[in-house]
Amino acid sequence: MQLAGYLQRFDKNQLQKFTAGLGAPIVLLAIMGMVILPMPPFLLDVLFSFNIALSLVIILVAVFTQRPIDFGIFPLILLIATVLRLALNVASTRVVLLYGHEGGDAAGKVIEAFGEVVIGGNYAVGVVVFAILLIINFKVVTAGAGRISEVNARFTLDAMPGKQMAIDADLNAGYIDQDEARRRRQEITGEADFYGSMDGASKFVKGDAIAGLFIMLINIVGGLFIGMIQHDLSFGNAVEVYTILTIGDGLVAQIPSLLLSVATAIIVTRENETQEMGKEIRNQLGNQQALYIASAVLFVMGIIPGMPHVAFLGFSAIVGGYAYWQTRQAQKAEQEPVSTTLPAQDAIESSEVKELGWDDVHQVDTVGLEVGYRLIPLVDKSQGGELLTRIKGVRKKLSQELGFLIPPVHIRDNLDLDPNAYNIAMLGVTIGDAQISHDQELAINPGQVFGQLEGQATQDPAFGLDAVWIKPAQREHAQTLGYTVVDAATVVATHLSQLLTNNAYQLLGHEEVQQLLDMLAKSSPKLVEGLVPDILPLSTVVKVLQTLLFEGVPIRDMRTIVQTLSEYGTKSQDPDVLVSAVRIALKRLITQEICQGTPEIPVITLAPELEQMLHQSLQAGGEDGAGIEPGLADRLQKSLQQASQQQELAGEPAVLLTSGMLRPVLSRFFKYSVNGLNVLSYQEVPDDKQIRIVSSVGQ
Repeated sequence: MQLAGYLQRFDKNQLQKFTAGLGAPIVLLAIMGMVILPMPPFLLDVLFSFNIALSLVIILVAVFTQRPIDFGIFPLILLIATVLRLALNVASTRVVLLYGHEGGDAAGKVIEAFGEVVIGGNYAVGVVVFAILLIINFKVVTAGAGRISEVNARFTLDAMPGKQMAIDADLNAGYIDQDEARRRRQEITGEADFYGSMDGASKFVKGDAIAGLFIMLINIVGGLFIGMIQHDLSFGNAVEVYTILTIGDGLVAQIPSLLLSVATAIIVTRENETQEMGKEIRNQLGNQQALYIASAVLFVMGIIPGMPHVAFLGFSAIVGGYAYWQTRQAQKAEQEPVSTTLPAQDAIESSEVKELGWDDVHQVDTVGLEVGYRLIPLVDKSQGGELLTRIKGVRKKLSQELGFLIPPVHIRDNLDLDPNAYNIAMLGVTIGDAQISHDQELAINPGQVFGQLEGQATQDPAFGLDAVWIKPAQREHAQTLGYTVVDAATVVATHLSQLLTNNAYQLLGHEEVQQLLDMLAKSSPKLVEGLVPDILPLSTVVKVLQTLLFEGVPIRDMRTIVQTLSEYGTKSQDPDVLVSAVRIALKRLITQEICQGTPEIPVITLAPELEQMLHQSLQAGGEDGAGIEPGLADRLQKSLQQASQQQELAGEPAVLLTSGMLRPVLSRFFKYSVNGLNVLSYQEVPDDKQIRIVSSVGQ
């Protein structure tokens, strides 16, 4: 009864879980059984047939796989198939040596068929055929596949740092998200693991070919010894019986081995592109000029007296016909209408004369991008341009980071520009421009590379880093040397992202601020309704938010900002005072943006005497910094530049810690003269952060 109850509880799902992991142990036990236990000829026939079928399936899967890494289990399958075949060799050798004297079918019908039918029962022919197959497998296919596997593994591993940096650049540019970056990193890791495994798996194939040779020699010598001494066969009979069986056994094993070697060579020689091998061959061998010339050469050879006319003329007609068909397909593709007009060119003004109106007065674009005519393919989707998609990603990323909607970027072509130049404007004023090569890629030196590249030397437009314009074919080599390689569309998108970030305060106006307040009112109506215009006018709120963006503070936390303005707006209408109060309320967010969550803040301080002198200068000349003596300002700027560069080399942020009165003035004063300097007041340091003084200016 207890057993029946247990069986009732042991349901179907539990049975499936129990049997799911039995496959590998059963295969291992079967291989050990073939090596240790004697096997009947019928079972040998079944296993040899299964071995041939498995090899055919593997090579066909290798042919139809679109990318090599899609067949990622191939190295494991190759190992299992190789071990299975060697175990079959051991089992068949035992049967051949024990029962070979009884007749040709003593070791099974498969071995007999390969020994009698394939080589015609002639052991001399069998030895020659087997030797040729062994040479082809060992010296041609296996040697070449092993060398390619080794090179692929080495270059794939060397290129990993560059590919990882390229993914980081794409992520920072904003046109891929975290999920896509994670997927690409997993793909790079899988590619490295695959080619590393293939390098080792190719050694299995090479060892299998060598083992086939030694097994054949041992079987022939052992068969002669057993046949002549134990079974009293003559030398001729022993040679004929055991050699034919050994050659049949070797061919049964060598043909699947050759198929697996060819499958290995196909996998390692394929390009890592998402396309079937047959399509790749048709696309790359379908050169019309080459096909026409080959057809003409075959025709000339076919009309030479003594040549096989039918064969050569027939193939000449086939090759020529295929070339003609390719030409017709190309002509049809060219006749299809392709639109290359930019969206800005779609509207053509009417030729009719009409009265001028306010519609003819065009306002400047908030953000505009003008491109030379050679850069039109970057923004034309019909020509494969990706810049529009990249710019959309940049807008989405910046909108999420800064806290308000970045306006659309209006793109148009400008014939007055250099053909390879582009111009970025904000509110009608140019804020950035550069020249690029749309059909090349930019290899950026991130600070440490291991070689030089051939190409046009330049600088990255966004950050001013040294870079080289290279051909797309040099991409893998450049990444191997440590360069970060990006295409032309990414260069423009990154430059645009950097300029929009630095000038975000100019994009925020009254309409945008009202939209932010309306969105906050949906969740916190009481918080918003008393702010504008009862406490502060909308223009003051706009000025506060613009100043925060100017100082690099995102305005994502509108709840805290509005709450602080409501509290301090009744005490002061001065935007600088309100900004200081909001910054103190947002101090955790500000330090998180600067220090990325580290427990301590490395800071640069001013000497007490220097800070006192600056206080006196501000009292004498006003809060705009006009009272600071020029010589003192120049020395202070140079000292802060040196300290900031030292922090950058140390991989830490440059933070100047000063009093609340000096902070707004010094922040505006060094906004553009000292790159990357963050100015904090003592009140803006959170209680849970530790301060570490790295240098003191003025001592």
